[in-house]
Amino acid sequence: MIGRLKGTIVHKQPPWLVLDVHGVGYELEAPMSTFYDLPEVGREVALFTHYAQKEDSVSLYGFLSESERRLFRDVQKVTGIGAKIALAILSGASVSDFARLVQTSDVTALTRIPGIGKKTAERIVVELRDRARDFGGAGTMLAGKPVATDPLSEAIAALQQLGYKPAEALRMAEKAQTEGDDVEAIIRKALKSALRG
Repeated sequence: MIGRLKGTIVHKQPPWLVLDVHGVGYELEAPMSTFYDLPEVGREVALFTHYAQKEDSVSLYGFLSESERRLFRDVQKVTGIGAKIALAILSGASVSDFARLVQTSDVTALTRIPGIGKKTAERIVVELRDRARDFGGAGTMLAGKPVATDPLSEAIAALQQLGYKPAEALRMAEKAQTEGDDVEAIIRKALKSALRG
């Protein structure tokens, strides 16, 4: 799915919001940390997105910052944590506060977040301690790998999330890109070209 969506807010009621993007409504689920800073209904906003597909459902999540989206993704790598608890974490603590709790092994404070018991809090500390220092900033590294920051790289990552193999995503995005294109334009052109091919 597109790494960022820019559109007009047409509805918001936590945890759901609907964005109108060029006449298409996208329903997203977002943490309270995002809702606190959203503009009013009728105003434009750009959100970082995470697309999740399961056997019986498709979900789209929205975040105001890349650091929120990165934490949402990383915390789900901990055994027993899914999207619901990841959203609760972001709703109950800021990214920097969560990073501090993990780095200081504050299991007691982590258990105050809804959905996190003592054993889950201990797993979080063990499995995320080494990565916690990367959570707080909008840095360009995540788990030792660079985070995509240019439109072409973001488009390639989005195409891979849609199921294209890395080499195929690279070929499609490079072929579709023209100077000045943003991420959405590259993805749209790459997918149109794939449908014709």
